[in-house]
Amino acid sequence: MSATTFPFKENAYTLYSNALCPYAQRAIRAFNIAKVPYVVEEIDLKNKPDWYHLVNPQLKVPALRTPDGTILIESLVIAEFVADQFPESGLLSTNATERAQLRLFIELFASRINPFTYKSMTSAEVEDQKKAAESLLAGVRAVNNELLRQWERPSGKGGPFWYGSKFGFAEIVTVSFVGLFVGLKHYRGFEVPETEEYAAFNKWRAAFSQHPGFTDVKPEDAALIEAYKKFIADNKH
Repeated sequence: MSATTFPFKENAYTLYSNALCPYAQRAIRAFNIAKVPYVVEEIDLKNKPDWYHLVNPQLKVPALRTPDGTILIESLVIAEFVADQFPESGLLSTNATERAQLRLFIELFASRINPFTYKSMTSAEVEDQKKAAESLLAGVRAVNNELLRQWERPSGKGGPFWYGSKFGFAEIVTVSFVGLFVGLKHYRGFEVPETEEYAAFNKWRAAFSQHPGFTDVKPEDAALIEAYKKFIADNKH
């Protein structure tokens, strides 16, 4: 195949993805939960195809080609596109207040969980690893408290998911990153305590960990551990 063309399926959604990428998993989950057919072009992130710049000049996954030929990039953009394109899926509420509360939760998660997950892995200094772990646990407590607030709202319905008994958009765009905790446990001994201040987070995690929306996309633990080995810095004291 020349570098002037790229593979896609006519009249279909073609998702350019990588099974181990937590961002790409967001897009896969959005299509799965919305029950929208799609095809996957798996992208080897270590050896990207020479045509991939035609899909995404940033060379990142995921990317999406829609049936009309439009190319979309960025996982949140793609997930929101699926929700808006297929409103019958109910991925996003039609209530403006509920959507705003959901966006705030997603932003909280992105700012308080994701950076410290990676920093815990990449920090070489043991003291820096400890500080990153403390910041990550503080982020988990913040997520825990926001879940409690949501479950008291009518849309939360007492949990265990953001929207009560429904695995929805909140889970689609966040659970991949909680899945990375398996690597933190393996390499850094990190675990979320089973104490009251983390009870809501642990309830939420236990619920989504058994849901097909999570398990059907989740890589094997061994594959994740091996994939994230490259991020692990050797300890320095």
